[in-house]
Amino acid sequence: MSWLWTMIAGAIIGMIAGMVTGEKRGCIFNIIAGIIGSSIGERLFSSWGGPKLGGMYLLPSVVGAIIFVAIVSFFFGRKSQ
Repeated sequence: MSWLWTMIAGAIIGMIAGMVTGEKRGCIFNIIAGIIGSSIGERLFSSWGGPKLGGMYLLPSVVGAIIFVAIVSFFFGRKSQ
């Protein structure tokens, strides 16, 4: 059951990161961005702490997800015509 909460928390965190960066991607990308971003954020900003959602600290996870989405957008961003 904890994997379900992890996926829900990852989706919420990824959605917030997508809104901040202005990227509109799919639900699966939001989940992946939230989970990977949480891992990045908790490693870089573990001292921030704060409230948890699905076993992930919210503030470091959102910041990590923003970093992840920005990097993915830089390398795989949509090209204008």
